[in-house]
Amino acid sequence: MADIDIPESLIALERTAWAEQQEGRLTVETAAAVQKAYTEHAKAAGLSRYEVERATKRLVRHPEPGT
Repeated sequence: MADIDIPESLIALERTAWAEQQEGRLTVETAAAVQKAYTEHAKAAGLSRYEVERATKRLVRHPEPGT
């Protein structure tokens, strides 16, 4: 997978959603905000929304050691 430039704002949204999901309190509003951000970033960058989502989730949920 090619490196994808993921803005900090999108990373922060995914971290919030992931924390809410793990705590069993993910809201529709949070989930919708993250999906909207994926779509907007992908469109602006000319990327696949799926690839942006996958890269962001990998960064947040499975960080490289030492990050």
